[in-house]
Amino acid sequence: MHIVIIIPTYNEAENLPKLVSALFAIPLDLNIVVVDDNSPDGTGRIADDLAAASSERVRVIHRTGKLGLSSAYLQAFHTLFDGTVDAIGQMDADFSHDPTVLLEMAKHLKTCDLVLGSRYTPGGSTDLHWPRWRKALSAWGNFYARSILQIPLRDVTGGFRLWRRETLQAMPLDRVKASGYIFTVEMVYLAWCLQFKISEVPIYFANRRWGKSKMSFKIQIEAAARVWQVLWAYRDLRRMGKAGRVK
Repeated sequence: MHIVIIIPTYNEAENLPKLVSALFAIPLDLNIVVVDDNSPDGTGRIADDLAAASSERVRVIHRTGKLGLSSAYLQAFHTLFDGTVDAIGQMDADFSHDPTVLLEMAKHLKTCDLVLGSRYTPGGSTDLHWPRWRKALSAWGNFYARSILQIPLRDVTGGFRLWRRETLQAMPLDRVKASGYIFTVEMVYLAWCLQFKISEVPIYFANRRWGKSKMSFKIQIEAAARVWQVLWAYRDLRRMGKAGRVK
């Protein structure tokens, strides 16, 4: 199975070289696409150096500014819709997602269409050092989204995912309008409405090791408010495919 991992970056100069090294240490047929939003800290230049040293295993997409998470992923998705890619992964650049979990996710993908790295399925957890308010806010945001959308999944807000290429290619990506972190909710809801088979693999979601977090209370509240927009946007598909398959 040939896997390509998409890593959106903005000011990840400290993390990116370490993450690329960790990914290439995994026994998988794996390539990387870095989508850099013109990071002021030189992440784009570092990505170019990694690409030059990787024998074409790293590709870099340079963008003109901070254009956001959703557009980064959507732009990268469209570059990978050819017959040479079997699976497309999404993960953060800050080591909040353990790269070695991709081994288990790849196994699950053999029998489903989408695998979620899940903090809230049995065996999953969030950072042990998070304060209680942050744990509560994260859990509440996820519970709120899946309750409003009525999705029988445990983690719909996480960003660690592995898709079959054919699954992404079959989705109406031109309808995806979300910006920011609500993009992760919209994508899994769309897959569920289309009745793709979805599996969850437990993960430990760690706090970033280096650099500054881009998540804030304001971002999480804004994402919660936009869940209703996602529900409305796909009301036609929900009527057609109300029993999305969960493995």
